[in-house]
Amino acid sequence: MRQALPKVPKDRIAVLIGAKGVTARALRNSAGCRELNIDSDNGEVEVVWGEAGSYDPVKAMKLPNVIKAIGRGMAPKAALRLFEEQHFFEMVDLRDFVGKRSNQQRRIRSRIIGSQGKIRKLIENLTDTEITIYKSTVVIIGEEEGLFAAQQAIEMLAGGSEHGSVLNYLEKDRRRTKLSNRSLDSIQLKDDPATNVGFENLVPGLAEISDRRSRRMRASQVDPKDEEAVEEMMELSEDEVVSWEEE
Repeated sequence: MRQALPKVPKDRIAVLIGAKGVTARALRNSAGCRELNIDSDNGEVEVVWGEAGSYDPVKAMKLPNVIKAIGRGMAPKAALRLFEEQHFFEMVDLRDFVGKRSNQQRRIRSRIIGSQGKIRKLIENLTDTEITIYKSTVVIIGEEEGLFAAQQAIEMLAGGSEHGSVLNYLEKDRRRTKLSNRSLDSIQLKDDPATNVGFENLVPGLAEISDRRSRRMRASQVDPKDEEAVEEMMELSEDEVVSWEEE
């Protein structure tokens, strides 16, 4: 089965092919396809798959995004992480926020990158993602939760939010994620009698009071016609006395 993949910009064709075709071979091996054909003149890419069952359909679904990520400036080694089960791809188009004006796109790119790349690096560290900015697009690769947070941060910056507000959002999201990961899915109770200490053993005298209450409860259910049961009910324990006095 032949499938057309996203076209690659001319300045990224050599990166997609790699030195002596090393990147193209890595892509073919990782995806499990039969052929990966790259037109070195116009950047068109085509993949040939084998028979059904000879390749992983999930990797087949991810391959177009891997090609797109490399075409949008992502390093091939980083883009190959998309084949891993927990990694996904998102792309933010800056033209959706500032239109086709190149000067405005350049301004937004500078805000996302920050001085000496500090802002981009902070977003990557706080979300455990990899971010690449290429012309009018921002490509993000990472796990689902971090990917969503990074995308939100990029869109906030593109929409005009201050750096402080964006970083504060990411810090809060990171703390929320940590708390969520620490929550217990279940509690296992041990049946070992040696370690299963009841609450009554922690409070002196509580066991005696509990036993006394149990006797009273049993007494309230005695059949009056059962003389033996009535006599047992009337029998006092060692710590009980009956006193009489007149008012």
